[in-house]
This record gives sequence, structure tokens and C-alpha cells, in this order.
Amino acid sequence: MLLGATAFGLSGCGGLGLGPTDANSTIYVLEPALQAAPAAGVPVNWALEVDLPTAEDSFNSRRITLIKADGTMDYYANAEWPDSLPVLVQTALVAAFETSGRVPGVARTQDAVHADYEMGVEIRDFAAHYGAQDKDNKPSGNPKISVTLIAQMTTAHGRKIVANFSASQSADASENSTSAVVRAMNTALGAAVQQIVTWALTMTAPTSP
Repeated sequence: MLLGATAFGLSGCGGLGLGPTDANSTIYVLEPALQAAPAAGVPVNWALEVDLPTAEDSFNSRRITLIKADGTMDYYANAEWPDSLPVLVQTALVAAFETSGRVPGVARTQDAVHADYEMGVEIRDFAAHYGAQDKDNKPSGNPKISVTLIAQMTTAHGRKIVANFSASQSADASENSTSAVVRAMNTALGAAVQQIVTWALTMTAPTSP
């Protein structure tokens, strides 16, 4: 299992007054744009299972995370994902491998299909980072989105660690609003999963023990 290393102070308030102000939560879609591999790409001769990513409690949630300039963590008020963040990242990774057109078999580990490799992923960072705060201690200015995913490839049989990879991507929110932050998170996540797919596709099939 991959171990978390991110450590932020968690703010005691239940969410800053940014984004929607209605009493009910708005559900935002995390669905990054994905790119197909070049037509000349040769399919690999292995199948893959993608584990449900691990994450610290602060990211293992349906809430949308922000990091204030003083290093404390909070969440956008009245805003959430349709499922927990690890589930959404796993879905994005599986979709990215499928979209590449170069992996003949890819599925979630919980689908219990035959695979040659198993990919574990840790969500190390997935937040809007602010560089300033106003007089009321609320984050101000347009935040920078940071997404860091640590991938580990192991053989599905024998659990031998083959390789590790760190994908880090960022994107600037166009304004200080929840919707702008979500758009930037989709951009950064899309780039990060594309990095992981490109890295994984360089591997050959595992050899028999």
C-alpha cells in the first residue's frame, strides 16, 4: 500500500463562503478531457487492473479541498463531488487507459478480472492553493490547482513491484469561484492521468516466475 505524505493543518470551519450560496450542495462533475493515443501506437500485450486510490482523510471525501495561504486546509461551501475523490480518480484512470486504445484489457481491481499488472495510486495532492488571504482570513486571488498522483505498478500474480511514477500537474483557476476551480481541476487531473498512461505504456508484459 502506498503511504501518504501530505500534511496540512485542517481548519475548524465547515467550509468557506465561496461558490454557491444556496442551502443545498451543488454537485460538480470531475470528468477530465482525455486523449487517444496516436494512430501509430502499438497495443501492449498485457492487461491491467487499477486499484481504488489511497488518500489521506482530507482528500478521501466528496468535498472540494482548498489550502489557504497560512497552510491550513478547508473546503468550498455547499459544493461536493458526485462520489468520493478516490473513486473519481480511479474512474478517470480506467477511462484514460481505455481511451488510449492500446490496452486490450483494463478494469477496476474490484471488478475481479484477469490481469497481468495491478496499478496502485496514491492521491498526494488535489487542492486549490491560495497565495493570499483577506482581512477576514478568507483566501483571496485566483488559486492554483495542484494535482499529484503517485502510481506503483506491480505484477498481478506474485505482487512484485515493477516501477513507481509521480505525476504532478497544475492549472490556474480563471477566477476565485468554485466552478472555475473545478474546471482547472479537470485540466490538471487530465494531464496527470495522461502522464501516467504514457509512462505505463512503455512497459512490456511481465515475465513468468
